[in-house]
Amino acid sequence: MFKDDSGMPQVAASTPAEPLSTDEVVALFRSRWQASYDMQIVTRRRRLYVQVMWAYLEQQSFPLTEDAYRQHLAEVLEVVNRLGEAGAVRDWLQTTKDRPRLGKALSLQLPGEGRLEEFLL
Repeated sequence: MFKDDSGMPQVAASTPAEPLSTDEVVALFRSRWQASYDMQIVTRRRRLYVQVMWAYLEQQSFPLTEDAYRQHLAEVLEVVNRLGEAGAVRDWLQTTKDRPRLGKALSLQLPGEGRLEEFLL
């Protein structure tokens, strides 16, 4: 992992890894941060980022049911897996020193190796 010109963490090209599953990511969130955080795909300047948001399933104000949360997480992971970045995201989630805080999401740029056009409108 390295930081781009804006200081955002970025991953180098990685070899294909086992796809990320919803259960694996939820277990990783709970073991690292004791909460089931929301995860989003964000597009900025024609680049894709995966973000771990500060909202989490166990909050009373969280807008999704557990089933809807898992479905949403599965959709995010589908993009990550199709880009071939499961290993990079897995490594980042396991090793990042940061944690989601109110108003500050964790953000990782996905390189996508030229396949980003499939995912950008």
